[in-house]
Amino acid sequence: MATTQPARPRGTRNRTGSRTGDTLSVHHGRPSRRRTDPTFYLFLLPTLLLFTLFITVPALVGAVISLTDYVGFGDWDFVGLSNYAVLFTDPNILSAYGFTLGFSVVTVVVTNVVALLLALGLNARIHAKTLLRGVFFVPMVISGIVIAFVFNYLFSTSLPQIAAGVPVLQESLLANPDLAWIAVVIVTAWQAVPSAMIIYLAGLLAIPDEVYEAAALDGAGASRQFFSVTLPLMAGYLVINTVLGFKNFLNAYDIIVGLTDGGPGTATRSVAMTIFSGFTGGDYAYQMANAVVFFVLTVVISVLQLQLIRRRGVSL
Repeated sequence: MATTQPARPRGTRNRTGSRTGDTLSVHHGRPSRRRTDPTFYLFLLPTLLLFTLFITVPALVGAVISLTDYVGFGDWDFVGLSNYAVLFTDPNILSAYGFTLGFSVVTVVVTNVVALLLALGLNARIHAKTLLRGVFFVPMVISGIVIAFVFNYLFSTSLPQIAAGVPVLQESLLANPDLAWIAVVIVTAWQAVPSAMIIYLAGLLAIPDEVYEAAALDGAGASRQFFSVTLPLMAGYLVINTVLGFKNFLNAYDIIVGLTDGGPGTATRSVAMTIFSGFTGGDYAYQMANAVVFFVLTVVISVLQLQLIRRRGVSL
């Protein structure tokens, strides 16, 4: 009489030490992991080489040059940390850092406030919603230098004629060393608002309508719904816009060049403008030291922002 053996359940060990039905096998008491396909490394290699050649190597060379008296051509000698010692006492450098940091903070605030208000309006039940979204998206796709030249003409010619009776606006804002930064903030925010607005729109669309219905049943008005429902649920998107905006505004260059060229005097000269101007003005090693300091400052700010993101549980 023939006998049958009971079926072996899935996932049990057989005589060779492996589990049937499992993706991992056990040899000598250790689970063996699947090896990474060499094709992945093959695709990674070109990117790694390009990043090393065009990013890492120039950065290391620049750090070495910052320790010399190199002017961009000819011979040079090592001077140690002399460039850095002068850097922290140079009023022009300190002024550029002060303007860049202050400009970045103000522009981040203006951009996020305007973008959030526009997103709320474009998310409401209004006519031609899609058309209006397209119109507000236009500044994002225009070159920054083109925008700067257009606004340069508006601030220098059109606005003084239109606001002839206003004392502050009778002359161009770009010619006033105390008010030129306002024009830079306006133009930079005008171009940056669309990208922030898109992120806020995505956040508003992700909020279920049932949340607002429940708040309305509890007697919450429009303002209470905004501060108690919308704003808390949009906190992650606010963090993302703040991080991305601050990072971009720290590197502001093209709009400032086309709008004020750092003037009047050096009132609106950013750190990026100072570094680039030094490369062609005989301060190559000195401005390379400035670039190293600016890089370290940017990394520190980025790390602090990443810590803020992790605390909010937001993923970029």
